[in-house]
Amino acid sequence: MPKMTGAKLLAETVYAYGIRDVFFMPYIAPRALMEMEKLGIKRVQTHGEKSAAYMADAYARVKRAPSLCMAQSVGAVNLAAGLQDAWLSCSPVVAITGRELQPHQQRHAYQEVDHRDPFAAVTKYSAYVSQPEELSQHLRQAFRSATSGTPGPAHLDLQGIDGGAVVDREAMLRVACEPQFAQVPPFRPVAAQADMRAALDKLAQAQQPVIVAGGGLRASDGRAELIAFAEELSIPVATALNAKAMFPADHPLAVGLPGSYSRACANQILCEADLVFFIGSHTGGQLTHNYRIPPPGTSVMQLDINAAEIGRNYAVSVGLHGDARDTLRAMLAMAEATPPREKWVARVQQLVAAWRSSAQQRYESDAVPIRPERLCKALSEHLPDDAILVSDTGHSGIWTGTMLDLREPTQQYIRCSGSLGWGLPAAMGAKCAYPEAPVICFTGDGGIWYHLAELETAARCGINTVTIVNNNHSLNQEQAGVEAVYGERNRGSDELWLFDDMDFAPIAESLGCLGITVRHPREIAGALEQAIEAERPAVIDVKTDVAGIAPLAWLP
Repeated sequence: MPKMTGAKLLAETVYAYGIRDVFFMPYIAPRALMEMEKLGIKRVQTHGEKSAAYMADAYARVKRAPSLCMAQSVGAVNLAAGLQDAWLSCSPVVAITGRELQPHQQRHAYQEVDHRDPFAAVTKYSAYVSQPEELSQHLRQAFRSATSGTPGPAHLDLQGIDGGAVVDREAMLRVACEPQFAQVPPFRPVAAQADMRAALDKLAQAQQPVIVAGGGLRASDGRAELIAFAEELSIPVATALNAKAMFPADHPLAVGLPGSYSRACANQILCEADLVFFIGSHTGGQLTHNYRIPPPGTSVMQLDINAAEIGRNYAVSVGLHGDARDTLRAMLAMAEATPPREKWVARVQQLVAAWRSSAQQRYESDAVPIRPERLCKALSEHLPDDAILVSDTGHSGIWTGTMLDLREPTQQYIRCSGSLGWGLPAAMGAKCAYPEAPVICFTGDGGIWYHLAELETAARCGINTVTIVNNNHSLNQEQAGVEAVYGERNRGSDELWLFDDMDFAPIAESLGCLGITVRHPREIAGALEQAIEAERPAVIDVKTDVAGIAPLAWLP
């Protein structure tokens, strides 16, 4: 066993697990960062701990592999706050923080608060590491926890405000990497044969079944299997936001997004279904519009790699414990020919067509200011075939989820799971994971303000993302709620949701990026092409209609 510093052990271990970019807010483990440089790991120094966590989240999700973010002791709780999205999106992020020396604990040490509870809320595994001899064991456990079952963040708290008591000391240490846990999923269990047969029998008996695909199917890389399964059994498919790219938007069996951020037709179809098959889905509140879509009492089946999720929100008639991709493969091999459900499929297509017709006028609109639906149409038509689209939350999630179609199987989509402002730094993390792919962030002016300083990080580090700002100078999603409280719209109510009309193009230019302002729909395609071809990060400020409010989710 060789003698080395904890820093060298840390750097060589994360490298062995396939991590090639680290996102951090100083001052944390500089000796480890130096060792990472020697290995060719790119070090992205951010302007805030939450940004570092968001970058690591997107990096992990698009690679389907673990990532790394770090912060010193005083920034640890900020980093924990940033892990909320990784936790909600089941992202295998490994977070490392410094912690004040043990003899200084509970003595009002400068800038120190207890890290245990904040990280307990947003990680699957969190451990205190007091010396370098403990580091290898805890690193292995962090990677195992982050990638296994339902993926999620893990955390190591290193002694010393910068982790120095662990990384700066030498000891007899050995680098250990378990290759299975360098990817998601590390193992692919297949559901029991009896359960698969029972599920196929239920599907054969159903007159109006629907599949709802969730983020677990994306993590399993099961797109081809989902399409083949749906076609073979003639079952319409709805997708969660996290699985938007898992089923072709123009497929005859495509339903769209159900739940709170949804197309009316998707909720309507799920309310008419006599059997709903959730695949890789937590059946959470957003997807089910607070557990009302499908209605309680609907017959439900569920396939998940984590047995604890099966039946959590809907009692199941059949539960299948297994990896989504390989279980669908096995079920497809067992499936018998199913007569086409012509009447049901025709009904589904009728509802989808009716929804498209209802949205057509705004989708095709050339009005100025630009309608957000029209912006989504232009992006649907002009996104590169290998684009990674990164969506912020709120209206960004609604618009990209419902109005923007991905037309190529090589296009990817990831979205924010909770925290507005996630989009800009997340796109940077995705770009680090796939530097050759065009990475486009869709956010609003309310979203970009959160972490605007990271445009400087992008320029400094050569992370050439494209950020599209749906700039309606407002948080107009909040308007109705605010005015309901006031009883009318007035100056006081406007202060709670309306911003000054800013132009982000010159701001972007001042930070070393390309800035483009778009005022008419005909300018969108050219601006996107120019931004993608620029050899620097780009911001496209699209002046949109403040009245562009997404419709409320359909309920029966």
